[in-house]
Amino acid sequence: MKLMTMPEVVTRKGKPVSVIVPIRDYLELVERSEDLVDVSWLQKAPRLSYSFRPLERYLRK
Repeated sequence: MKLMTMPEVVTRKGKPVSVIVPIRDYLELVERSEDLVDVSWLQKAPRLSYSFRPLERYLRK
């Protein structure tokens, strides 16, 4: 079996319509796109300030 090192472009009527990539490359692309979505969400998330009370005070109540 031949290992694919470069993406293969599939054409229809001389125009590119899709790309075949190794699964490792595909999984890396998916992970990177998910990371970008996460970063985008974090940048848009409201900056809330939280206040915490010590556990001892919480347990006393």
